[in-house]
Amino acid sequence: MPNAISSQPDSYAEFWSEYHLCTLTTLRPDGRPHVVPVGVTLDAAAGVARVITRKSSKKVANILAADGPARVAICQVEGGRWATLEGTAEVCTDAAAVEDAVERYGQRYNRTPAPDPERVVIRISIARAMGHTAPPARRPSAA
Repeated sequence: MPNAISSQPDSYAEFWSEYHLCTLTTLRPDGRPHVVPVGVTLDAAAGVARVITRKSSKKVANILAADGPARVAICQVEGGRWATLEGTAEVCTDAAAVEDAVERYGQRYNRTPAPDPERVVIRISIARAMGHTAPPARRPSAA
């Protein structure tokens, strides 16, 4: 994987395949962060993450209002494991892109959302990956 994820251990991409809710941080036009819970799918080989949402959402408005590339971050956490992806986002309305993103969402979250004519995809080109995703070490049991 010639991208930001390639420097991460195998457990990193595995962590992104597990069922976890995530957060997406976009920037409002005045620079203040807007953080919302989302479902995220990761295509590690392509260096792309996807979020499905409605085109009327604030996160979409923030991305479209960006002066230049729309910088975003997505994050997930479970106990001591965490992962953050940073990159630039674009809003995709193409029907094939939306269908692909919905299918990926269904695979990760074991449910397919109902059809929605307002659905779009936030496609994030990942520039930086960081985190700690190794499972916690088991403590020896007391004898």
